[in-house]
Amino acid sequence: MRDHSELGVCVLLLALGVLVLTDVLTMDVDIAQRGPVGPRTVPLVVGAGLLAVAVLLAVDVLRGGRGEAESGEDVDLSEPADWRTVLLLAGVFLATAVLIEPLGFPVAGALLFWGAAFALGSRHHDRDPLIAAVLSFLTYAVFDKLLGVPLPGGPLMGVL
Repeated sequence: MRDHSELGVCVLLLALGVLVLTDVLTMDVDIAQRGPVGPRTVPLVVGAGLLAVAVLLAVDVLRGGRGEAESGEDVDLSEPADWRTVLLLAGVFLATAVLIEPLGFPVAGALLFWGAAFALGSRHHDRDPLIAAVLSFLTYAVFDKLLGVPLPGGPLMGVL
């Protein structure tokens, strides 16, 4: 089985495909839906695509196909993982998930952008918070105002 370890990826893709298709086929759809494209269309395509990729990958692996070894240009595989960075990023994402409702997206998003930049090594303490705030407000404006995707504004809701 060591020669066919890629079959684990096939099993994962197959399980995801079955999960997506099961979920979409048990989905309640409004009877008044108009047109051929509804809420089931994209998940059906994605689920079928996952199943097709799982089968094609399994056939390739069983015929002797192998994935290429890691050959990143600046990756040193002998070095251990940088757990500090991983844990900082995980903390930033968790904090954003907790703070987005009470503080709103503009503030939580700014903390997310600044925290991610800090965790990934940026040490421009004067510039990074400003860039993070601008990115967050622009993202909020594009999604909430232009695209009509409601994002929580938090205490700044009246100002924005």
